[in-house]
Amino acid sequence: MKKIILLLLIFLFPLTTTINAQNLQRPSLPEESPLTEKVAIVTLPEEMTETDIRNIINHYPDLELRHIFKHALNGFSVKGSKETLAQLAQSNKVELVSPVKTYKAQLENIDIIGGQSVRGIFDDHNNRLTGKGVTVGVIDTGIDYHHPDLSRSYKSGHDLVDGDEDPMESEAEDGPMTLHGTHVAGIIAANGRINGVAPDANVIAYRALGPGGSGTTEQVLAAIEEAIKDKVDVLNLSLGNEINGPDLPISLALNKAAEKGIVPVTSSGNSGPNMWTVGSPGTATKAISVGASTPPLKIPYLQVEGFDGRIRLEPMQGSKQWKFDRSYPLAFGGLGKREELTAVNGKIALVERGELTFTEKAYNALQAGAVAVIIYNHINGSFIGNLESEVELPVATISKKDGKRLKELALGGAFAKTDVIEEKDLIADFSSRGPVTSTWEIKPDVVAPGVAIISTIPGGYLALQGTSMAAPHVAGASAILKQAHPNWTPEQIKAALMNTAKPLANMKGKPYRTYEQGAGRIQLDEAVKTQSLVIPGSLKFGKFKLAENQHKHKQYITVENVSNKTLSYSFVIPKNEVGIEWDLPLSFTLKPKEKKQLEINMMVDPTAFSKKIYDGHLSLRAGSQQIQIPYLYVLEEPNYPRVMGFDFGVGDKEGIYQYEVYLPGGAEEFGIALFDRDTYQFIGFLDAKRKVGKGLLKEEIKVEDLPEEGLYLAQVFAKKSGQEDMIETTLFIEK
Repeated sequence: MKKIILLLLIFLFPLTTTINAQNLQRPSLPEESPLTEKVAIVTLPEEMTETDIRNIINHYPDLELRHIFKHALNGFSVKGSKETLAQLAQSNKVELVSPVKTYKAQLENIDIIGGQSVRGIFDDHNNRLTGKGVTVGVIDTGIDYHHPDLSRSYKSGHDLVDGDEDPMESEAEDGPMTLHGTHVAGIIAANGRINGVAPDANVIAYRALGPGGSGTTEQVLAAIEEAIKDKVDVLNLSLGNEINGPDLPISLALNKAAEKGIVPVTSSGNSGPNMWTVGSPGTATKAISVGASTPPLKIPYLQVEGFDGRIRLEPMQGSKQWKFDRSYPLAFGGLGKREELTAVNGKIALVERGELTFTEKAYNALQAGAVAVIIYNHINGSFIGNLESEVELPVATISKKDGKRLKELALGGAFAKTDVIEEKDLIADFSSRGPVTSTWEIKPDVVAPGVAIISTIPGGYLALQGTSMAAPHVAGASAILKQAHPNWTPEQIKAALMNTAKPLANMKGKPYRTYEQGAGRIQLDEAVKTQSLVIPGSLKFGKFKLAENQHKHKQYITVENVSNKTLSYSFVIPKNEVGIEWDLPLSFTLKPKEKKQLEINMMVDPTAFSKKIYDGHLSLRAGSQQIQIPYLYVLEEPNYPRVMGFDFGVGDKEGIYQYEVYLPGGAEEFGIALFDRDTYQFIGFLDAKRKVGKGLLKEEIKVEDLPEEGLYLAQVFAKKSGQEDMIETTLFIEK
């Protein structure tokens, strides 16, 4: 058995940092030879066969054929030089040559507050639904199949990292150990001390993410390929990258999996709370993309003399529950060093993040007699953390802004009291938002609990949070629906979850936007019992342009009566809005199992609107149900980031560097500007172009065209339709 220890996995955040010369650290070059070859995914027209693939390869002797994909997509992966791959891309026999990208497990952090799995779902005959007879594939870091809560659910596995049939989590000799896949599998189908959403479902594990929780496009595609061959019913991918584009190979492969009868479920990403942060494969049209909401949580709020309002505290894992029945004085304790905590006895110690570990700060405060510890951030924004070992006092975190204000009050001897308030059904700040660039599609499709979710890890149990924890809730729910309705297609299962979801509102009662929550938080019991389906579950009306003569866009939906009785249907008339008119179908009835396609027309006067993106809901009365159908449309070119996913390093040939960058809508102007890191003086352009097409841009740069060796500040910018965005980062050049 492979030995496992705890590892904190994080989602791959974009390379977007604020330039600060005082905080620069010299990055190291990738450890690869200038002659290292690259791996790419090649997609082909559907009619091309394996013989055609080998004939293509024969024309390029230096290409090494690695995998032939027949199910996830029609194509293959090859290894070869950048020059040969570029020649291959120009061939009229291939559709697309896409470089292999890196995908990581989507996990934000660890928290102690317990989550609760969905259980107790029954069908129309009062039989408990547990996922029995349904197979769920988990593409992740592997699984500890010896865990007592997973040994009954686990059936088999494939390791696409090491190329064998042992999907155990990464072990010490391979690098950083992993636990992510075991946690995900437990949420879906744990069956023991804790129960997953579908405890009797069968699990097949596909280890596509190796040590540290990262893997390549090729490995993930190979896993999807195996899952299609294994004929799984549901497929969970709690992984992703930061590129918001619908055309990356894994997104396309998940669409293919859905067409083959598999319900693909993927996390939306952990790069929220801003718009346009959903990443591939959460951008796949036919997949169920899942954002993270909060289960019922008891959250402490701090009230302090002289402070206007309340401060929300984020409790740390490993600390005691925060609940006090009286006020305590605040005392500032510096960085939490022993010599700084001389005045915290019987008080709440306020300390700054930095130098010491959270555990050291908490232990020092405990030894000094503090009743609780509040750690405030040393950089802008809030944060969540965990203790390495349990400490017998409450420990929580707050933002730098709130910490600085509390410090002033603490130095004045202010008292603080706490109120514990139950919160639920809020969208987690880290949960990535949509919509999808270029298709203007609503993503995520739904949200599910993804904060403080207790599940299995190798050797025990742990509470984790992230959209990685939300997606398996939906994968388990899909298994339950598949058991209840064996003949339902992936499209029907997705529609059932979306049609019956609960739209959520923020703490102020304001509804979240559709591109934040999709249709809302899933309600599995309602989905199982739904009498009607609306497909698709959301509508994209695309882009309206000021120059258009015809401002009318149409979409089609299919309404299906899945009940055993005749039902009546009618649309609720939308409220009047200046500049928008609807042409909706008249009332109609459907017999049992009957379906009807409907045309929905939206007429928009773009001159009546000032924003670039608009969304809302249409409401359909379906018998006793009322189904909310989210919709979205954009005007002209909306405010998506013009540039994302920048990467720079040594190239495939000696004397060559190369960069890759994703331009979602192309660019009228694009460039990489270099600055001196000490003086901020402009050095020159690493590259600059006009009228660049949309998608992935890959370019080589000769060493002789680079500036002198050293560390530079870089601004990677792109401009389109009057909007310019940039990625600020550092580049190290070594000739």
